[in-house]
Amino acid sequence: MHVALGGTFDPVHDGHRALFERAFELGDVTVGLTSDELAPKTRHVDRYVRTFEDRKRDLIAELEPLAEAYDREFEVRKLEEPTGIATEPKFDVLVVSPETKDGGERINEIRKERGHDPLDIEVVDHVTADDGERISSTRIISGEIDRHGNLTPERDGRGPDRPEGGEAGCPEQ
Repeated sequence: MHVALGGTFDPVHDGHRALFERAFELGDVTVGLTSDELAPKTRHVDRYVRTFEDRKRDLIAELEPLAEAYDREFEVRKLEEPTGIATEPKFDVLVVSPETKDGGERINEIRKERGHDPLDIEVVDHVTADDGERISSTRIISGEIDRHGNLTPERDGRGPDRPEGGEAGCPEQ
C-alpha cells in the first residue's frame, strides 16, 4: 500500500507521531511537507513557520527510525497546494487528523474528477496533552506545552526558578 499524509510539521510533536505510526502500519509513506509559500496559508493562527529545509530535516529525523521499525520506505515531498500529492493515482490511503478529514474528502472528489479510485481515509484521533487539550504546534510555540504534551512552567517555558536563558537547575555561570 502507498500511504500519503501532509502538513507543515513545525514543530513535530506526539500528535504528528501518531499520524506517522499509523501511516507506517499501513504501508510505504509519502509525506507532503508544505512549501515556504504554502505554510502560512494553512495556519489557523498567524505565527512564524521555520523554513522548508529546516522542517524537512527534522521531519526526516523523526521518520527514519519509524520506517526502520516498520520495515517501510518513505519520502518527503514539497507541497505547493493544499490537496498536494494525494491526488496522484499511486496512493491508496490518506492519513488525516480529525480537522483535516474534510480536506481528504475534497481530495477524493478531485481524484474522481481525474478518473482515479478514491483513497481510503484513515482518521487518527488527536493526542492530548497533560491538561486534556490536544497537542498542537501552536500550543508548543506559545510555550504552553512541550512536543510531548507536558505542561511547561510559567514565564514562556523558562519556569519560575530559571534565570533568563539559563538551564533548569543550572544557574548561569
